[in-house]
Amino acid sequence: MSMPFNIRFRLSVMMFLQLAVWGAWFSVGFSYFSQDLGFGPGVAGHLFGFLWLACIVAPFVGGQIADRWFPTQYFLAISHLVGGVLLLVMAYTSDSTTMLVLMAFYTLLYAPTLALVNSLAFHHLSDPDRQFGGIRVFGTLGWIAAGVALTLWRHLSDPAFLQELGGFGLTGEWFGRLWDLWWAPSAAGLKGDLFLLAGGCSLLYGLFALALPKTPPRKSAENPLAFLGALKLLKDPNFAVFLAIAFVVTTELQFYFMLTNDFFVKSLGMSPANVPMVMTVAQLAEIVAMWWLLPLAIKRIGLRWTLALGVIAWPLRYVIFALGEPYQVVFGDMTFNLMAPHWLVVASLAFHGFGYAFFFVASQIYVNNAAHSDIRASAQSLLTLVTLGAGMWLGTQLTVFILDYFTTGKGVEAVTNWTAVFLVPCVLTAACAVAYLVFFKPPEKQLKAEGEVA
Repeated sequence: MSMPFNIRFRLSVMMFLQLAVWGAWFSVGFSYFSQDLGFGPGVAGHLFGFLWLACIVAPFVGGQIADRWFPTQYFLAISHLVGGVLLLVMAYTSDSTTMLVLMAFYTLLYAPTLALVNSLAFHHLSDPDRQFGGIRVFGTLGWIAAGVALTLWRHLSDPAFLQELGGFGLTGEWFGRLWDLWWAPSAAGLKGDLFLLAGGCSLLYGLFALALPKTPPRKSAENPLAFLGALKLLKDPNFAVFLAIAFVVTTELQFYFMLTNDFFVKSLGMSPANVPMVMTVAQLAEIVAMWWLLPLAIKRIGLRWTLALGVIAWPLRYVIFALGEPYQVVFGDMTFNLMAPHWLVVASLAFHGFGYAFFFVASQIYVNNAAHSDIRASAQSLLTLVTLGAGMWLGTQLTVFILDYFTTGKGVEAVTNWTAVFLVPCVLTAACAVAYLVFFKPPEKQLKAEGEVA
C-alpha cells in the first residue's frame, strides 16, 4: 500500500528538522564550550554528558507524558518551541553555571523526542519495514544541511568574504582570492552561531510540529522499566558478549564527536568555519552505507561479518587520526616520520558513517532476532539504555580524562598529543573487534535478516 504524499512529506520534514536541530550544535559544541567560552574540558564534558543522562531518564519523563496523556505532535511542538528559546538564550550565555542549568533543562526536553519521532512515524506508516528507511534518511540529510548551513553562515559573517563576493568576476584571480578566504577566513564567526542556528531550527520545528498528523496517546503505554524484562537474555553468552562489546564501542564514539573539531583546527590547521561542513563526510557515507552497502553485505556475507566490519571501521579511523600529526618511529639509528596526509584524515570520516550503519543498524536486527517476540521491545530498550545512555555518558567522561592526561599547559598555551589521544580508542575498538570475532558465535537462527533491510 502506497503512502499518501502529504503524510510522507510531513514525516520527512519532521525527521529533517529533528536532526538538523541536533546537528547544528553537537559536532562543534565541545570546542565552543571548552575553547571559545573558556570553560575547560571538565565543564564541557559535563555539558555534553547531560544529553546521554537525559536519554536514560527520557522514558520516565517525556515518553510517559506523550504515551499516556498527550498527543505526540503537541508534545513535539511544545518541546521544540521551549527548547528553541533555551538554545537562543544559550547563544548569549558565557557563564558556566548558567549554561549547565540551561543545558540540563534543554536536554530533558530534547531527549524524549528522539524516540517519539520514530513512534509517530510508525503510527502513520502502512508498511513500516519498507517505508521507514525512506523517511529516516531525511534525518541524516537534516544533520548534513545543518553542518553546511553553519559553515556558510560563518563565511558570510566574514566582512572580507562578503566584500569579495560583492566584487564578483569570472576571473581566475577572483576565484583564487575567494578560495583563499574560504580556507582562511579573516574574521571569526558570530559568537554563539551554533546555538542561534539550532534555536532557529528548533522554533521552526516547533511550529511545524503543530501540522504533523494527529497522533493520540496510546491506551497502553510501554513500561519505562521494560528493559528489565530483557535481562534474561544475558544468560546467553553470545548476547552478553555482544552487549558488552556494544557498550565499549559506544564509549569510544565520544572521541570522534567531542574532539574532531579541535583536532582539525589545531593539528590540521583547518579553519573552524569549515569544520561543520567537512564533518558531514561521515553522514554522506552513512547514507551510502545504509542504502547500498548494508543490504548488500547482509545478503552476501551475513549478519555476523556485517557487525564485525562495523566494529573494525572505528579503529581504522582512529589510527588515521593518530597519524594526522607528525609521529616519529625509531629503529636503531633510523628515524621515520609518519604522518597521514590531510586528505586521508578527512576521508577517514567516512569510516564513522560506515561503522554506524554496519554496527548499530545491524545490532538492532540481531537483537530483534535474538529476543523472543514478547520481549523484543524490551530488548531494544536495553540496547538503547546500554549504548545511547550509559555508554555515551561514560565515553564522555573517558574522553575528557584522556584529553586532559595527554595535554600539557592551559588555555591558549595548551598542547595536546593527538597521536596518543586517538591511539586509546584505536586500541580499545581494535580489541573489541578481536573479541567479537573470537567470542561472538550465535546460532544461525539469530543471524537471519531477510526483509529487515530494504
